[in-house]
Amino acid sequence: MPRRRPRLAPVALPPDPEAAELTGPLFGPAAAGPLDADLTRQHAGRPLGEPVTVSGRVRDRRGRPVRGQLVEIWQANAAGRYAHPADRNPAPLDPNFTGTGRCLTDGEGRYRFTTVRPGAYPVDGVRWRPSHIHFSLFGTAFAQRLVTQMYFPGDPLLDRDGIHHAVRDPAARARLIATGDPVRGYVWDVVLDGPCATWTEGSR
Repeated sequence: MPRRRPRLAPVALPPDPEAAELTGPLFGPAAAGPLDADLTRQHAGRPLGEPVTVSGRVRDRRGRPVRGQLVEIWQANAAGRYAHPADRNPAPLDPNFTGTGRCLTDGEGRYRFTTVRPGAYPVDGVRWRPSHIHFSLFGTAFAQRLVTQMYFPGDPLLDRDGIHHAVRDPAARARLIATGDPVRGYVWDVVLDGPCATWTEGSR
């Protein structure tokens, strides 16, 4: 019985710039509204908790700024509870805090959020998660999404946090902790690729 196979060599085609998996979805200025980056002004009243500013730069492996990058964050409120139906933490919800925000990086790759410092919350009867903010960044395609977490310096719960210590490289683990600046608040830079890339959830 004859074998079924192509008779001609494969032909390499240039990438289609209209292909959805390569170029879409793309996010433009409409992806972030004027109040999306200020989580303290999204409701009628002010949220409870310590107001903080988190800012930084998004760069590639060569240190070049990544412009127009959509940066999204989500976090627990000051009591340590997420505004999500799946969160069973008995801590109170804050009607003036939803805990989500987004912005686009500027021409220098900078982002900036105004929020409140999230509270720690229990994982089980013994362990607690330290204060942290979830970050999501998109490249030029949905498949390039990076999801990670930022921690606050000096948090005593960091030493016993299983998720933080799941990052085996101490240098990579240290890069997940923001630095405190007396003028700028908390500063945290993100590197999208290369040997100093920011740790991504799902990687070790």
